[in-house]
Amino acid sequence: MCPVGDSNDEPVYDAGHRGAFGEYGGESSGLIDRTFRERIVLVGVTMPPGNSDETDASLDELALLVDTAGADEVGRVHQKRQSPDAATFIGKGKADEVRELSVTVDSDTVVFDDELSPAQQANLEKILGRSALDRTAVILDIFAQNASSTEGKAQVELAQLKYRLPRLKGMGRKLSQQGGGIGTRGPGETQLEVDRRRLVRRVHKLEDDLRKLEKNRATQSKARRRTSNRAVSLVGYTNAGKSTVLNRLTSAGVLAEDRLFATLDATTRKLQLPGGEMVFLTDTVGFVRKLPTQLVEAFKSTLDVVIDADLLLHVVDASAPDVHGNITTVRNLLREIGAEDVPELMIFNKTDLNPDVENLLRRYPGAVAMSARTGEGSEDLLDAVGDRLRSMTELVELSVPFDRGDVLARIHREGKVLTEVADEAGFRIRARLDPDSKGRLREWVTAEGVEA
Repeated sequence: MCPVGDSNDEPVYDAGHRGAFGEYGGESSGLIDRTFRERIVLVGVTMPPGNSDETDASLDELALLVDTAGADEVGRVHQKRQSPDAATFIGKGKADEVRELSVTVDSDTVVFDDELSPAQQANLEKILGRSALDRTAVILDIFAQNASSTEGKAQVELAQLKYRLPRLKGMGRKLSQQGGGIGTRGPGETQLEVDRRRLVRRVHKLEDDLRKLEKNRATQSKARRRTSNRAVSLVGYTNAGKSTVLNRLTSAGVLAEDRLFATLDATTRKLQLPGGEMVFLTDTVGFVRKLPTQLVEAFKSTLDVVIDADLLLHVVDASAPDVHGNITTVRNLLREIGAEDVPELMIFNKTDLNPDVENLLRRYPGAVAMSARTGEGSEDLLDAVGDRLRSMTELVELSVPFDRGDVLARIHREGKVLTEVADEAGFRIRARLDPDSKGRLREWVTAEGVEA
């Protein structure tokens, strides 16, 4: 984990465990040693209406997340329950079983596939004798390693602090001035209370910084919307190949690696379509099952580019073990952030790794197949994007007087001008306009729905 704290304060480091995912709470303090691969036991629980196959698939993905974070799976426990145990999530008996396995395989940490409450985490660590973490902690750790921009680092740190605040551990009331009793009076605030106050102050500072960055992003988006260029956003499951698609179409040169969450920061590039239209193409953070709520909230300003897009390019890894599950996860998260009504064009990527992609295309009519690595299918994708964007506009004719240069400029700025001819009355223009632009230019429209 990354150190946190105000820039002028002494940083608070993870301590108490030698694992890379350790939380606050040890008596010693020091930087995490990442020179070794941590040994991890994974725990998954199947509860209604889920089934064992879904849990196994989720645990396989958790193993990939753990590997990305710099650790190795050395054991796995699968349990079936009707509901989580309030104290330990898995029950005392199963916790003892996990402890015995952890001792046998010499694990450093136990990672649960479901989110643990602070009390459950504390109880489990007492029973297990080692760190007990959940999927959220692993994802936050990966994001902390990969964030590179100022905004990305601030978003990840804010999510981490909101996750850690209720989990701060220490000597509690033992040294507190409010504890009462002989031996407890006098020392003032505990280090725990000092840490909590500093972290709350840091949270407020980060929230203020992100609000300012959000205003700047909104200003940039407003400027783009004043042009005729449409906004297109790449969305999809993590490691589906969104960054590779962006690089293939625009030569953006962004980082593209075969690992989860390789890129977190939104990247926007101009893309010219075969019909001559210019669009803004934006790569966004990848989605994953059980994406932590803290991250969704922290990355809200970044995800606004998805909500404001004219078209979403939903990139799907055609070679993934659970293609349909990944599609459902992405669509559920789009619904969660309020982007379910944005038009979607599905792209089945990595077709060079799946020769049976035709079955997917039959199940999802209108989708496009391509290999961003080899470039096969890129032209079909560009044609499809152009067709979808043109279908959202209407071909209209306008008549603009010679003395209304401002109106002429607006038509060129907001629409796609196909022809422009001068006659005795002014300029006769044929252009493609979206519904909003057509409404603003209603006074000069002479014909709607004309043939191309």
